[in-house]
Amino acid sequence: MGLGGFSTHDASISYYDSPAIEFVLVVFMLISAINFATHYTVMHQISLKPYLLDPEAIPMLGVVSGSILLCAGYLWHFETYPDFFESLRHVAFNLVSVATDCGFMSADYDRWPPFVPWWMLYLSCITACTGSTGGGIKMFRTLLLWKQAGREMFSILHPRAVNPIRIGDTPIANKIIFAVLAFIFLYFISIVVLTFSLIFSGLDPISALSGIIACINNAGPGLNVIGPAQNYGVLSDFQTWICSIAMLLGRLEVFTLIVLFTPTFWRK
Repeated sequence: MGLGGFSTHDASISYYDSPAIEFVLVVFMLISAINFATHYTVMHQISLKPYLLDPEAIPMLGVVSGSILLCAGYLWHFETYPDFFESLRHVAFNLVSVATDCGFMSADYDRWPPFVPWWMLYLSCITACTGSTGGGIKMFRTLLLWKQAGREMFSILHPRAVNPIRIGDTPIANKIIFAVLAFIFLYFISIVVLTFSLIFSGLDPISALSGIIACINNAGPGLNVIGPAQNYGVLSDFQTWICSIAMLLGRLEVFTLIVLFTPTFWRK
């Protein structure tokens, strides 16, 4: 449930080479990606119904489950592992670990066909729910952005229709939608600026982009020279500072840190 993949062994969870240990950890990593207020409600009511009513939990589990099957089939097709079930084992653990921003590893997924590790990094941006230990833009904002895109397309066909956005049974005010759009814009602009800063410093593009995505989501390993079998010790001091800024931006959710650099904040 800890962020960044800190482990008691350099080889992380691959040290144990145990499907049973990996299964237990997958369960708790998924628990850590669900809103902790929902967990409290479940324990208070002694019922699993709040999980079904949580507007983020079911979409999150659906995206993760579908991604596991897709990526396991993809690795099996390219014969990365000898059979589907071994592919499923390694994909399930590593994908859930990256998607929930826990950062553990049981295999060097940097050696897998590129689609899978890049898809895992993408999931680290959107999967975790609000009020969980995960980073990224959160599933709530992802759902809101998806529904806003659908509303805009609907408005093109029906310009006079009133079509409020709802997450679950709750209508979402336009000011919240605008705030989410601003957050997501700043989030991805931050990734672009910090990635180019690392490339400017001499780091290769794959390591730079994957490293910034991993740092801003507090997900742990990136790819290439900072992949799951490597570490950030290869970076220069300047590159380490850039990654540190990315981690601060991610944990403080962008606005809190960027607002310090606006003139309005310093006016009396």
